[in-house]
Amino acid sequence: MKKAAHRRKPLFTGKDWDFALIQSVHDAIAEIAVGELGLDVYPNQIEVITTEQMLDAYSSIGMPLLYKHWSFGKHFAHHDTVYRQGARALAYEIVINSNPCISYIMEENTATMQALVIAHAAFGHNHFFKNNYLFRQWTDAEGILQYLDFAKRYIAECEERHGHERVERLLDSAHALMSHGVHRYPRKRKPDLLTEDKREQERRQHQERIYNDLWRTVPAKANGKKRKLDESRRRALLELPQENILYFLEKSAPRLKPWQREILRIVRMIAQYFYPQGQTKVINEGCATYCHYKIMSRLHEKGLIEDGAFFEFLTSHTNVVFQPEFDDPRFSGINPYALGFAMMQDIERICTEPTEEDREWFPEIAGSGDPYGVLRHVWANYRDESFISQYLSPNLMRRWRMFLLMDEGEDAEELRVEAIHDERGYRKLRRLLGRQYDVAHLDPDIQVIDVDLSGDRRLVLEHRMLDGAHLEDKPTREVLQHLADLWGYDVCLQEYDDALDSIVAEHLAHPRQAAGQLP
Repeated sequence: MKKAAHRRKPLFTGKDWDFALIQSVHDAIAEIAVGELGLDVYPNQIEVITTEQMLDAYSSIGMPLLYKHWSFGKHFAHHDTVYRQGARALAYEIVINSNPCISYIMEENTATMQALVIAHAAFGHNHFFKNNYLFRQWTDAEGILQYLDFAKRYIAECEERHGHERVERLLDSAHALMSHGVHRYPRKRKPDLLTEDKREQERRQHQERIYNDLWRTVPAKANGKKRKLDESRRRALLELPQENILYFLEKSAPRLKPWQREILRIVRMIAQYFYPQGQTKVINEGCATYCHYKIMSRLHEKGLIEDGAFFEFLTSHTNVVFQPEFDDPRFSGINPYALGFAMMQDIERICTEPTEEDREWFPEIAGSGDPYGVLRHVWANYRDESFISQYLSPNLMRRWRMFLLMDEGEDAEELRVEAIHDERGYRKLRRLLGRQYDVAHLDPDIQVIDVDLSGDRRLVLEHRMLDGAHLEDKPTREVLQHLADLWGYDVCLQEYDDALDSIVAEHLAHPRQAAGQLP
């Protein structure tokens, strides 16, 4: 007969809390998270903030330190308005991928909610940040806070020295290109943000030397073979084709001053820091939600939280993982919390109580009896696209009543329901659902392919169309204008359709001379 679990005195009663209680709750959660779930986390730093501070964090993309820009004030006003009108609630917490891991919790939270967000953020997200391969490759948790402090000070100094308007105009253009300011494949050297402050002066001088070397490759008198050789060398020096447009501008834009290049570098380094987060929304939130559910349940089993507090937690948890049906007016797509949590629970079921179907689809983990070990492996080695493509089970597809709806184009008069619940249908469903989270299908493939150095210095970019999808005209014109302003010369963007093996559209932009060049 199983021995009854030893129940201890509850950590708290009622809704009130103080800092001593937060410490006790943290320590009790750590005992379960590390001792039972096997989580590996950075040291925690928990900060209590007000509603206004949470709104301010919203406006500055969740970072504790950031430079000033008018767009952040605009975001603050928007979030504040909808919050005051009751149209939207605030998040219970914000967590920063840093070492130590900083978790901001709302002072308005009850004691139960503080326990929940500590379990969710300070241990669930913390473990994911420290162990997932994307974050290990692309982010520098040791140096991000120091780098943000450097960035804030540097841009403030630039505003004093060169004027607020010039800096703001430069940031406007850099922000417009932020999504095209990341390296999508691992570089030889891992980001090292701790040394950025010290290296800034040395880098500025080095960038000027690179600039001179690059533009000296333009031949004064070109002829046949010599010209072709110079063109090949020029493209190699410019690292063309180049997908990281901000990186290319930072290194090669002919009219930018050293301080402007440094600001472009700051924006792209921050963009690179957030690059993994866009590819791990489902698995990251699924990890944190699964961890907080297991931890809070264990706290209740051990008698560390009362029944009333556990019901309060369940109410919040249920709201977080709620997934409206496709025909529900509230439906706006798949809730990443809901899908991630459901898949984590399903993996636990497959490991502990597998069916014959599970053994056929997941022979490596079915019946292994080690769900936490399997989940830690998944959290460390997958992103959303590969996670869904590998671990979405037929059982979960049936429970969620998933189906595929095909639209044959603008002229189609009918919709076709595909991927019925058989083996071929299951595989097609999870492949196509996974592709919806694939960065290659979410972001347009735009690269710098050439620069006419020997002539008018026109910058040429290429968009490789996917499934015949064109770029939207208005935002393309606006972003291309920002690019032309930064480059200082004409810019041409060509849309290339592989299926037709031809350029199907061109977009042109000229630098705004009348408005005052950025330099």
